[in-house]
Amino acid sequence: MKTIFTYLSVLLVSASVFAEISSTEKKALLKLYKSTNGAKWTNTWNLKQSPSTWYGVEVKDDKVVSLKLMNNNLEGVLPSELGDLTNLVEINFFRNHITGALPATLGNLKSLTSLNVAFNQVSGSLPEALGNAKQLKSIEMHMNRLTGKLPSSIGTLTALETLSLFNNEIEGEIPTSYYQLKSLKVLLLSSNKLVGALSPDISNLTSLENLSLFENKMEGQVPFDLEKLHNLKEMNISYNMFNGLVSRNLAKLDTLNMTMINEEGVATTLKISIDKNSAYAADE
Repeated sequence: MKTIFTYLSVLLVSASVFAEISSTEKKALLKLYKSTNGAKWTNTWNLKQSPSTWYGVEVKDDKVVSLKLMNNNLEGVLPSELGDLTNLVEINFFRNHITGALPATLGNLKSLTSLNVAFNQVSGSLPEALGNAKQLKSIEMHMNRLTGKLPSSIGTLTALETLSLFNNEIEGEIPTSYYQLKSLKVLLLSSNKLVGALSPDISNLTSLENLSLFENKMEGQVPFDLEKLHNLKEMNISYNMFNGLVSRNLAKLDTLNMTMINEEGVATTLKISIDKNSAYAADE
């Protein structure tokens, strides 16, 4: 009797370890493998084994919930079939050689909370459909070759805490919808080609801790309302064309970097008044 019980226990454990995902999800994984030259990955997959044993693939309750293939020599374009992995919570393809545009089908991933494809060669615009992935908390696409304008749909991601898009070639203005992201803690848009003014509605981002707009082509008044961001710990808006007065209350931010470019293209520092009267800025 004890032998039979032991045998049944082994069968149950084996069934759990090698549980099969759906054929749709398996096809999506195989498409990813082929599209990104899986045979040459640093840690490749044994396609004869169960997907639950494949490197970087996390399976829970017979569903693929995570893909972590960081620094794994992925080369090529991400396939649209990624959108068939509808139970994904995390995608991390950090530091690979991924090219082409992000598939719009990523918007199908209703459970996705984290998307990291930073340090690749992704090109094209961020898909507007990304705004359909309503559970997203973190989007990290820095150090790529993104172009076009920022999709306004990202401004509807109410759970978003991190938006990191620095070192790309993104153009246009910051969409007004972004100023409604009240959960946003980190906004990194430096080293792009952004233009226009920084809206006073920036004060709506009450959770913001880190704001970086360094090295863009933005201009106009630095909003006085920045002083309302009591959680702000670091701000770098240098190397733009901002001008005018700056609230003296910003001086309370220990790590504040306020170096800017004046109209003549010369680096200047906006001085923050400590006078009892209104704050002012002056070139040194």
